[in-house]
Amino acid sequence: MSENPFKTPEEASQADGARIPENINAVNATYNVVTDTLTGVNVRWSDNKFQAIFVFVSLLVVALIGAVLAAVNTSWGLPWYGGALAGAFIGLILGVFASGIFLMCFRAIRHLKGRHD
Repeated sequence: MSENPFKTPEEASQADGARIPENINAVNATYNVVTDTLTGVNVRWSDNKFQAIFVFVSLLVVALIGAVLAAVNTSWGLPWYGGALAGAFIGLILGVFASGIFLMCFRAIRHLKGRHD
């Protein structure tokens, strides 16, 4: 039988010699495992802050690209602000998916290592 990859903080610290953060307890660790792997709301401030910044930056960058492309390509018949609006929408969607996929992979790797912070 294989070893359980979802270790409690106590098991992880005993097995890996890692320290348990003082601000986390077994209940928080269990909640984090469940919300990261099954369903629920991620309440980690650092994850939510990262995702908000990433989405905002991607929205701005793709909106700028859309505005420039609309201004340069007159055959579209689209004003620059129309390109910016379309780019902002695309940037919003791409930012949400890209940051969500990154956080999903990051948290999965952390859980497999036994770090449930």
